[in-house]
Amino acid sequence: MIGVSGVRGIVGEDLDPELVAKFAAAFGQFLAGGLVVVGSDTRPSNEMFRYAIFAGLLSTGCEVVDLGICPTPSLQLMVTGLEAKGGIAITGSHNPAQWNALKFVRPDGLFLYPEQIQKVLGITERRIKRVSWDHIGKVRREDSAIENHLKKILPLVDQQEIRDRHFKVVIDGCNGAGALITPELLRRLGCEVVKINCEPHGYFAHPPEPTRSNLRELSQIVESEKADIGISHDADADRVGLVTEKGDILPEDYVLLLAAKFILGKKKGLVVTNLSTTQALDDLAADFDSRVRRTKVGDVYVARCMRKEKAVIGGEGNGGVIVPEVQYARDGIAAVALILNYLAQTGSSLSLLASSLPRYYMVKRKVKIRPKGFPPPREYLKEQFRAARFNFLDGVKITLDQGWIHLRPSGTEPVVRIISEARTRQEAENLCRMGMEKVLKIDPLDKLPFGSKR
Repeated sequence: MIGVSGVRGIVGEDLDPELVAKFAAAFGQFLAGGLVVVGSDTRPSNEMFRYAIFAGLLSTGCEVVDLGICPTPSLQLMVTGLEAKGGIAITGSHNPAQWNALKFVRPDGLFLYPEQIQKVLGITERRIKRVSWDHIGKVRREDSAIENHLKKILPLVDQQEIRDRHFKVVIDGCNGAGALITPELLRRLGCEVVKINCEPHGYFAHPPEPTRSNLRELSQIVESEKADIGISHDADADRVGLVTEKGDILPEDYVLLLAAKFILGKKKGLVVTNLSTTQALDDLAADFDSRVRRTKVGDVYVARCMRKEKAVIGGEGNGGVIVPEVQYARDGIAAVALILNYLAQTGSSLSLLASSLPRYYMVKRKVKIRPKGFPPPREYLKEQFRAARFNFLDGVKITLDQGWIHLRPSGTEPVVRIISEARTRQEAENLCRMGMEKVLKIDPLDKLPFGSKR
């Protein structure tokens, strides 16, 4: 799969060293040589792909800085810090261990724009220009990515205020790259740290996406340890999931809601998110005399808009927060620091802060189909959903009096995602079913979807 999330596939089936080397070489040609930063999460396949990437980049005259294992947002910061021409993160992110991917980074630390991805893809379809033997670059190791990232995050928060609370925090690193940085961030903020799944060997203790079904162990340990908060990352730590002191697993979008409420309490301004993120963000922003702008799904779209419009905070409803003072990239580590500062400043518990947020119910499904003619003609949709408002920016989003439905092909999996939201759980379920029947034209009982709800 090739899209705004880079090149992604199942190791040994869709993704092999030859393909990886070809895309790395194409990226090197796209950059016209120069310094390129390479890092990875902890997946066992990364060692194989790292050398394939080195070969591809060196063959096109690039110099390579090898960061080893580090979070993707740490790599993005190093690209700008080293004034590199670009970077490649080797990470399957939230996908299971058999998946892997290459994420291509621009000189400004953002991921390649969609039109740039198309140019790289075009280069792979032609003969790639290789340099002569005497122009092949070198690889050098650099181990400062995590320390550099911590130094960027820590001044963002009131460190003493957090230390004075003496938080007890359980961190589930999912044996990914976040295990190398978040425990150290917590330690420097004076927290008592309980680590689980923090061995960075890449054999995930549970699926790495920080969603409700994957955080049950964390929930139990937070309760048994009488901790103040539980934190979980995906494999490359650009996202974060939260568990309250009561062991309650918060919905994914509460991470962005909490971070936004903390930031807007300090300064009003624009908030940017995608079409699939909760309406609660609009309600919250209005409370602070601020507004929300929505983009297509994908952090590159959100980051691009944030930078252009000088937004004060942004991100996606999957636990990904973009903090402009750090960088225009989803950063699960920076999100943790903001939320701890919010807890410290209010003197409140996470459960109380969560209960103060606007309340909606969201249903998420994904269906393994490739529908023909998606989305259907607008005339058909207007006939099926009378008095609705439609947005065709990314798939189709249908807004009705009782809530909304968003249907779009995934950029990271061969599925169609259906997300609905309403004031009650039953209304959200009804909207999801309506989307499947009237837009995808499938019978929910015949074609059982899989996914999550809250």
